[in-house]
Amino acid sequence: MKTYILWVVSWAVIAIVLLMPPAVVVSEALKNGIGPALETLKDPDGIAAIWLTLEVSVVSVAVNTMFGVLAAWLLTKYRFPGRSALLVLVELPLSISPVVSGLVWLLLFGAQGWWGQALEQAGIHVAFAVPGIMLATLFVTLPYVVRTLVPLMEQQGRDAEEAAMLAGAGFWQILWRVTLPGARVALFSGILLTTARAMGEFGAVSVVSGHIPGLTETMPLHIESLYNGYQTVAAFTMATLLAAMAMSAVLLRSVPEWITRWREKQA
Repeated sequence: MKTYILWVVSWAVIAIVLLMPPAVVVSEALKNGIGPALETLKDPDGIAAIWLTLEVSVVSVAVNTMFGVLAAWLLTKYRFPGRSALLVLVELPLSISPVVSGLVWLLLFGAQGWWGQALEQAGIHVAFAVPGIMLATLFVTLPYVVRTLVPLMEQQGRDAEEAAMLAGAGFWQILWRVTLPGARVALFSGILLTTARAMGEFGAVSVVSGHIPGLTETMPLHIESLYNGYQTVAAFTMATLLAAMAMSAVLLRSVPEWITRWREKQA
């Protein structure tokens, strides 16, 4: 009986908190039919927002994947002074409000910031431009690859790496042929989490972007602009597309598990 009650409560919470919001978004997007909804996606500013979101996501994933792999290797394979502090700093973006991180980038690179005027004179624009959006997104997505790899790499130990080192393998050979093959599921999961987080980031990007339509508006910012402009169908259609992209990235995390189960059944 207790198990049944727990099952009902769990599904009720999931339905209200997780399933209802996306359902409402989709219903609002399609309230005039699928044709008008798709027509709103042809807006040049909307297309620019989609491409900018994809561009920022690709760069963030690439940079943070490389950093995450190397940082996880350092944190799990070696013991050194300041290791605990480095672990705390890696997790800092998870505890700081994205708005605060956006304000920090403005303090550094804004027109009145520490380096803003010098960069402006050199023709380099960071705040209220794409580079500022990149930096803000890199900051908020930094921890995910590291945090998914660290527990698994700690479990791996160092025996295999030390054996490869004694056999004459170099650092990159050990990393790509010994360590990462056993951590590919965790790495894949971290990459997908980074992707979903990068596509959906709003707070930090909102502060540093300047909300310039067609230039510095990502999909979340464009959705806000459409909604504030009373373009409800267009706003919810863009929100549906963004939700579908983010949820697809998250659902892909289950693919390795499904493949493993299928192979076990075949065996």
